[in-house]
Amino acid sequence: MSTVYPFARPLYVMAKPAGARCNLRCQYCYYLEKQHLAPCPDSFPEEGLSASPESLSRGGEAARGTMTPKLLEEYIRSYIEVQQMPDVLFTWHGGEPMLKPLSFYQQAVRLQRFYGRGKHISNSIQTNGIYLTPEWCQFLHDEGWLVGISIDGTQEQHDAYRLDAQGHGTWQRVTDSIRMLNEYQVEWNAMATANHHNAQDPLAFYRFLRDELHCKYVQISPVVERIKQHSDGRHLAQLFDEDCPIAPFSIRPEEWGRFMCTIFDEWVKRDVGEVFVQLFDATLAGWMGVEPGVCVYAAECGHAAVMEHNGDVYSCDHFVFPEYKLGNIRTHGLPQMLYGTKQNRFSRLKKEALPRQCRECPWLKACHGECPRLRFLKTADGEPGLNYLCAGYRIFFQHVAPYMDYMRRELLAGRPASGVMRAHL
Repeated sequence: MSTVYPFARPLYVMAKPAGARCNLRCQYCYYLEKQHLAPCPDSFPEEGLSASPESLSRGGEAARGTMTPKLLEEYIRSYIEVQQMPDVLFTWHGGEPMLKPLSFYQQAVRLQRFYGRGKHISNSIQTNGIYLTPEWCQFLHDEGWLVGISIDGTQEQHDAYRLDAQGHGTWQRVTDSIRMLNEYQVEWNAMATANHHNAQDPLAFYRFLRDELHCKYVQISPVVERIKQHSDGRHLAQLFDEDCPIAPFSIRPEEWGRFMCTIFDEWVKRDVGEVFVQLFDATLAGWMGVEPGVCVYAAECGHAAVMEHNGDVYSCDHFVFPEYKLGNIRTHGLPQMLYGTKQNRFSRLKKEALPRQCRECPWLKACHGECPRLRFLKTADGEPGLNYLCAGYRIFFQHVAPYMDYMRRELLAGRPASGVMRAHL
């Protein structure tokens, strides 16, 4: 083992080149208010969609709270340098990362090639799609980037919460962008939320993505936020805030369970092996005893850090708070931050802080207490640390257990899991 990089797993950082800035005002967004934690002299303008990425860059990236060319090069150089694995994944996130112009990412690719030294480098970008153009799509196609598009279902479902700065719905512009991605043969995934509104009609949600958008990969994240006013302007609660009401757009535990059960019943009859839903894949991984492909269902946290536009590195995308800051890439090495004492403690806490009810739960193998940010309830015994969505996950896991058992047996026998569609369970 190398004495320079003696790490057992790949180092992964999600970069936010435009910080928390966004051209939309989605009502459930947990990240837009991060601007209050690191305010910039010139905050994001309220003209919304009338502002172009190029206009937002004028006056200097640092003043606008976006990543400078110098920091971009430092990040790419150091990120590639510390990787032990031959494959290196760059993820560009936000806010809205396309508030940085296309030229920024063209330069990123040039730097990746310069510093790559024979490594295989991949890129993914998470976007609301509003700023996609033919020029962008040509770049994404030519460079082989994977695009995550935020969309919450049908027009009525999506426009309930995903609004622009003027309060208008964005569904039509997003679906137009998806069609443009398809036209240019750009690989894309749907990044959807399950919220209090679209939870009322899960089949309309799923069938729209499958039948109208022909989506093959779907990540569904449950929206859960609590309300708490802070003196610095933030209005959402942190993990350890107590007695905070649930935000009205949040999905309730039973809604989450029913939502995913209904989609699963549709999927397991006709879509296994054709449509990939992240929760279903992660659940099957838990049944198989292997690491899931998403951190919230893993036994430990800390596998994916976040770097803000100014180089500050935090433990996790959902823990961008001062107490979870690991350092700054300009003054701290990435290995020291991501494999240091503070991040290791953050990683272990997910498992170590599980209440007894979770440790004795038959579904622990698939859930592992889910994301720590939602562990603000107490168990029936009064022990803290119970996940808010626990009741919903219990509904889901109990419902899918016979199918997961069947697919596990098929895989262990060397047969495809899609055989479950022909089974009568």
